[in-house]
Amino acid sequence: MQKLASQGIDYLMHEILESLQPVITQSTHVRIDESSLERFCQKILRERPKIPSWNYQHHFYDGTEKTVAYLLVLDSLNFCFWPEPSWEIVHKNEKFSGYPALAVALKRAIEEGIPIGDADFLSTVSLETLSHIFRGNGHLPLLERRLDILHELGTVLKTQYQGQAHYLIEAAQGSAIKLIQRLVTDFPSFRDEALYKRHRVLLRKRAQIFVADLHGSFEGKRWGEFHDIGQLTIFADYVLPQVLRQLGILQYSPSLAERVDHYETIEASSPEEVEIRAHTIWAVELLRRRLTPIGLNLRAFELDWILWNMGQEPTYEAKPHHRTRTIFY
Repeated sequence: MQKLASQGIDYLMHEILESLQPVITQSTHVRIDESSLERFCQKILRERPKIPSWNYQHHFYDGTEKTVAYLLVLDSLNFCFWPEPSWEIVHKNEKFSGYPALAVALKRAIEEGIPIGDADFLSTVSLETLSHIFRGNGHLPLLERRLDILHELGTVLKTQYQGQAHYLIEAAQGSAIKLIQRLVTDFPSFRDEALYKRHRVLLRKRAQIFVADLHGSFEGKRWGEFHDIGQLTIFADYVLPQVLRQLGILQYSPSLAERVDHYETIEASSPEEVEIRAHTIWAVELLRRRLTPIGLNLRAFELDWILWNMGQEPTYEAKPHHRTRTIFY
């Protein structure tokens, strides 16, 4: 593994990548194939994929504090969309599933006058009301855990941020690092980390994606302006390792490949699950480093958006994603 301190990596990215080192060096279930990584690097150089823009059709946006509150709720609940049968909603004659369904369901709630951004509402919302917000075909999994998270969100906002999500952002003073630190300190449900052979591994998926979503939604202005936005890593979830495996970049051991391909549950914080997520982050970091010196200076979160959009194409769904029940992604 390359030395991190000499790579010019800023603090947050350095802290996360440094915590991955024991996983990368001691892994027995997942590895990175360098030749496949190089081929994909050349593919990106040839094709110069466009960085996806923010989807204002699926997300609520009015340019005010209300949008900040919506995004905080959205990313508090942005995890685990793979029930059997799948959960989907219909809104304005269009079907949505997975993450887009979550975004649209919350947008629909605002349109119906449900105050999902109000801290008092969040701290006391009932399971019945939450079920109504996410009504559709099938059931959104882990609904009771999502309810607990909203109660936590509303309570912390009331006790520490005068009930206003935008005060949380403003307290970070334009720093992505400070905002992420506040999220993982003040909201336990954002504290995405694991132990791997007694080593603490930092992953921080939802805290980082909230910063990126603010940046994308507000186009890098006002509540989306962060002077250190480049310090984010990618957001290790289900989709990115699925894409990287299809590309041949992530290689699973025969036993892990069989478990994933047969839809067996991979326990959260198990060595296999931590290795999948750690190698996902590191593989894209290696890609970023290879692209930068040859003139394609993509930030990690931009590579994440490119890969995630690729993951919505049938080509990259040939092999299933790993199945882990967790609130962190």
